[in-house]
Amino acid sequence: MNYFCTLFDSNYLTRGLALYDSLENTGTPFMLYVFAFDDLAADILDKLSFAHLTVIRLQEFEDERLLAVKSTRSRGEYCWTCASFSILYVLRHFDVPEVTYLDSDLYFFQSPQILLDEFHASDKDVLITGHRYTPEYDQSATSGIYCVQFMTFRNTENGLRILNWWCDRCEEWCYARFEDGKFGDQKYLDDWPTRFPGMIHELKHIGGGVAPWNIQQYHCTEGPRIDHVPVVFYHFHELKWLSLHTFDMGPYRLSKGAVQYIYTDYFKALKKALRNVQERYDIDFSRGLIPVEPGILSALRRCKRMLSRMRKGNYNVVCR
Repeated sequence: MNYFCTLFDSNYLTRGLALYDSLENTGTPFMLYVFAFDDLAADILDKLSFAHLTVIRLQEFEDERLLAVKSTRSRGEYCWTCASFSILYVLRHFDVPEVTYLDSDLYFFQSPQILLDEFHASDKDVLITGHRYTPEYDQSATSGIYCVQFMTFRNTENGLRILNWWCDRCEEWCYARFEDGKFGDQKYLDDWPTRFPGMIHELKHIGGGVAPWNIQQYHCTEGPRIDHVPVVFYHFHELKWLSLHTFDMGPYRLSKGAVQYIYTDYFKALKKALRNVQERYDIDFSRGLIPVEPGILSALRRCKRMLSRMRKGNYNVVCR
């Protein structure tokens, strides 16, 4: 059994449901602990009642430490602050041997067991994943070498020591700006291999941590595969859902293969998640879609057609 945790509010609910669906589709036994950051998300998840999902409401999770800093952080900064604490909560309250934190905008194409087997073979206490930036998008200096997206902590003395160190740092400072070598909860990870020698495993499998900031390095084919290696999960960072059939994939250069073999499946998963909520909870539910005037959508479609001709296969806006 694999144990995962993630956090999101109702605006990211469809992404969270797509994540859950992708895990279920891999056939690997799992439990996903979801920290619901508003009552609407919690109510919908309770109503949908998934077999492999445990809902944790904010009032259950927030302690004095978190409440003391909550008013000093933006909503996004507070979510970053809570990521480390959510991992600690699961280890403490559910007595599991390990837990893997997942960003809610991940989607699995292959079983995460592939990555966890690599981690277990290392006999280390913590698994971290590198950004592996394409040079033109390299933000290591300001955003960090490693990405808080797929991180595993074992319920061991060393694992808990590292996790508690991270929680303490995030409690002290966790903001969406680069300052004194810090950025959010992420730059703290930069020196972990030397700060905690012999305890940290950096993921080697290139199919774990594929993202818009590194996909340009690879040839993407059906499967999906990158350079003939199966994509285990993709991080759909900066994706904006503009209308039911229109998506803005962000500022990164994406190939036709990436859109066809990676993004298209995710669009279908998001639409399926939305239909599920509308059919079983509220027909008018539309959280997660960014309201855009019809005239702007028409202009985006025209730009997409023009840019696809000019850029010969690199896409940012798709309409499906």
